[in-house]
Amino acid sequence: MQNRQLEILRAIVEEYVATDEPVGSKAISKRRGLGVSPATIRNDMAQLEDAGLITQPHTSAGRIPTNKGYRVFVDKLASIKPLSNSERRAIETFMEGAHDLDDLLTRTVKFLSQLTKQVAVVQYPDSEKVVLAGTSNLVRSSQEHATSLAPILEALEEQVVLLRLLSDAKESIEVRIGEEQPERNLKTTSLVKMGYGQGAVGILGPTRMDYQNSMAAVDAVAKYIGRFLRSEEHTSELQSQSTISYAVFCLKK
Repeated sequence: MQNRQLEILRAIVEEYVATDEPVGSKAISKRRGLGVSPATIRNDMAQLEDAGLITQPHTSAGRIPTNKGYRVFVDKLASIKPLSNSERRAIETFMEGAHDLDDLLTRTVKFLSQLTKQVAVVQYPDSEKVVLAGTSNLVRSSQEHATSLAPILEALEEQVVLLRLLSDAKESIEVRIGEEQPERNLKTTSLVKMGYGQGAVGILGPTRMDYQNSMAAVDAVAKYIGRFLRSEEHTSELQSQSTISYAVFCLKK
């Protein structure tokens, strides 16, 4: 695939995610400055369509990404862009008041669901427990695309399903798109997840997702939880050492 075709795919994904409208060659030519004519862009779009990366949803001139197109976008074009200073401050402000792990993870799912406008899921470290927030965001997307919400909600109600979604998360970003989802009822969704220690963080939403922002948010939050846990472990270790030292001091007396 030529670099220009990849850039056209990037344009279609980003424009479609932003507008929820099929993207045409004129819009790409006008907004992206690729230095080629709309006719050349149309020819490249035809090749992208032949490769199964974009499709024409109806008889308009516009195209939208397929799941295969999203996969190429995530693998070749998307990057975990750093959060802005204001976004980082928002994370710190929202979470720094947490006084224990339960409070932190409750804050985490609320913050992630608000930030990404998707469903947020967090798995506890070393335990069979998952917390969830933001299912109302699914209602919005299902109304926009007239998709059936019932199977997705049914899956999300099952704790074992949520645990399976996050159980194999690594300490690096992973994205599952559409048919890549192992759960039958979630094959119209995408999942972005990342592990932290013995737990994991993820967001779930429609395949028309802002993958770059979602990846950045999950990455930042998972790392924050990891730092919190390491800090807690260090504090606990210092407290234990202090207790032992005091006990030895008392015995010597």
